[in-house]
Amino acid sequence: MIEQTWKNRLDGKISGDLAREIEVFESQMAHRQTGQLDEKVFAETRLRRGAYGQRYDNGQRHDGITKRELGYSSSKQTKGPDTVWDAPGMMRIKIPWGGLTAEQLELIGEIAEEYSDRIAHVTTRQDFQLHFIHIDDTPDIMRRLAAVGITTREACGNSIRNVTACPISGVCHDESFDVTPYAEAFKAYFLGHPDVQNFGRKFKAAFSGCEQHACGLAIMHDMAFVAASQTIDGVKQRGFKVYVGGGLGAVPHPAQLYEDFVPEYEILPLGQAMCRVFARLGEKRNRARARLKFLVAKIGLDEFKKLVIEERAELPEDPRWTAYLSDLEGFSETPMRDPGSLSDDPGSLDYRQWFESNVQMQRQEGYAVVTIALPLGDLTADQLRGLADVARVYTGDHIRATVEQNIVLRWVSLSDLPALHGDLASHDLALPGAGTIVDITACPGTDTCKLGISASRGLAAELRTQLGAKAASMDTAIRDLRVKISGCFNACGQHHISDIGFYGVSRKKGGHNVPHFQVVLGGQWSENAKTFGLAMGAVPSKNIPDALSVITERYLKDRQGDESFQGFVSRVGKVEIKTMLKDLCQVPGYEVDPSYYSDWADPREYSLGDMGVGECAGAVVAQAEMGLARSESEVFEAQVCLDKNDPDRAAALAYQSMLLAAQALIREQNLNITDEPNHIVTEFRTRFFDTRLFHDPFAGGKFANYFFRIHDEGVAGLSPDQAHQRVEEAQLFIEAAHSCYARMSTVAT
Repeated sequence: MIEQTWKNRLDGKISGDLAREIEVFESQMAHRQTGQLDEKVFAETRLRRGAYGQRYDNGQRHDGITKRELGYSSSKQTKGPDTVWDAPGMMRIKIPWGGLTAEQLELIGEIAEEYSDRIAHVTTRQDFQLHFIHIDDTPDIMRRLAAVGITTREACGNSIRNVTACPISGVCHDESFDVTPYAEAFKAYFLGHPDVQNFGRKFKAAFSGCEQHACGLAIMHDMAFVAASQTIDGVKQRGFKVYVGGGLGAVPHPAQLYEDFVPEYEILPLGQAMCRVFARLGEKRNRARARLKFLVAKIGLDEFKKLVIEERAELPEDPRWTAYLSDLEGFSETPMRDPGSLSDDPGSLDYRQWFESNVQMQRQEGYAVVTIALPLGDLTADQLRGLADVARVYTGDHIRATVEQNIVLRWVSLSDLPALHGDLASHDLALPGAGTIVDITACPGTDTCKLGISASRGLAAELRTQLGAKAASMDTAIRDLRVKISGCFNACGQHHISDIGFYGVSRKKGGHNVPHFQVVLGGQWSENAKTFGLAMGAVPSKNIPDALSVITERYLKDRQGDESFQGFVSRVGKVEIKTMLKDLCQVPGYEVDPSYYSDWADPREYSLGDMGVGECAGAVVAQAEMGLARSESEVFEAQVCLDKNDPDRAAALAYQSMLLAAQALIREQNLNITDEPNHIVTEFRTRFFDTRLFHDPFAGGKFANYFFRIHDEGVAGLSPDQAHQRVEEAQLFIEAAHSCYARMSTVAT
């Protein structure tokens, strides 16, 4: 009887490319466990598939769940200290432009329950994250997600991360047009594209339907597209304002306007050219300066544009650049229910408060978008399944995650709002306050992030509780402010672009570490994150709620007319604001008040001892190393096929492994190398065989001839012995490719 693994259960239900990617990753896991794959290469490999290390929990329990249930396994401890097999990690799940189906929500709930701590977390990039995942479980998780059309590929690592877009695009009153299909095309084109595999750091892209709202946050991205239209020869043409070189992090850079109008048919080749320039010229050694923003700042926008234009002129034509444009209407949504009208009955107080903050009218008459506010961005497994059931009744698959760590349901008939509210409330998903000061954004902080300094989630939960108690009587000027919290200076909580932001720092008092947060004021969330705030001073973590009260009360008291919060901060000035916070910056001695020496939601004395090396991106691994590692995975699979008495498959994989190794070397000289075998062989012969660059001092060109012969003779109909020979030849060719690359690297340095 065949063992019922997820691999054979889902056979035929996963697209060929995704299935193959997961099989390759499994092979690379096996290679790492046996020491055949370098840890640095494997780290980047797993990061590019969404498998991320997380902070240890120091023996703390989580809701009564055991360490084994959280991904620890004593049987895995034999693999040596400080490996990814020793403790649980995080799995990041890409949700391009936030788009979800009910089936996908339900499956994420099942996976959270079976492999994680029964919690799924919505991120500020419209991703989902599952924590306390054991790496041995990741291939099965990837397969189950792939079966419903979700991938974790390039969710982390030095890659193009999840492509974000406005969650109400297509139903917004103010947009130029629906950017959803463009975001999807961008995602599909660049996923796994060879031109985006050689970055020094991560790369973030976003699409926005308008300039005035915050949904796309264009100004804080490496590359961003803001919908625009232009009339040319009397014909209205779609296009985009394009921005480049933005980013948050420790030192934020606002993106610069690259071009006022780029026609829709040009955005993919333009993006490709930009990526090639970044891959070629971006910093590789110093990770702290390896983002695109530093390259643009270093050489200047004009020089960057010149290089991009030159690169664009050399790009070989690709039909995929425009193929999607013929099916833009394929992204139009059909509502499940007929349009309705609002009831004359005002409903209960809970309903009225929810309606005021969480319901937004669509431009399509009779429909609304409903925001499900998620404290800390968290959903339980039961809530995910419950929300999937609710969506099936009212909206179908018109579900999107937001950059504010919430979920929206689109195309809700107005007449269904009272019933929808009741059904959401039954799953504890009808909290009011979406888009208000109560709706706080927070990164994982010290809960699970290795770089976390202070407890961003603990602080966010405390602020939400205190603000929620005052929400009903809160002045509109305060209620509409945004608060965002990061556990360190790296800005994952986007503190720079909030009205009031906080980021974690540490201070010493009497020989003890004390958790603090820097107070950041004056950022602008609207107009695509137009303005970044500045730090005003560090306040002990336990005093942050009082600091927030002091700031907001002073704003309400001294506000001039309808003065914005940013205007108030600018007018009052930093000196006065620091004076306002002066008393709150004091830390009492440990003997006077020990509560200052522990962080929110963590009774232990505060310590930085469990911090680690962050995995925001992997170590920079050359594209050739990644390609050669993949070729080794292929030849390993060929060996497995020999053991299974499948010579045809073994020979085919041996040939494929040689193609991958050759292609990896070629890509060091020619980025335009395709996957077509004849092209690879021709380029390899010209660049490496004829030039004798590949020739080993001992074997000469013998191993290259193995490659040429298997290409010419083919791999069909071989005997087991012949297939075995092909596998051995492939292994030798790969070893020679490694030697060749090492010699090339030595010359280069």
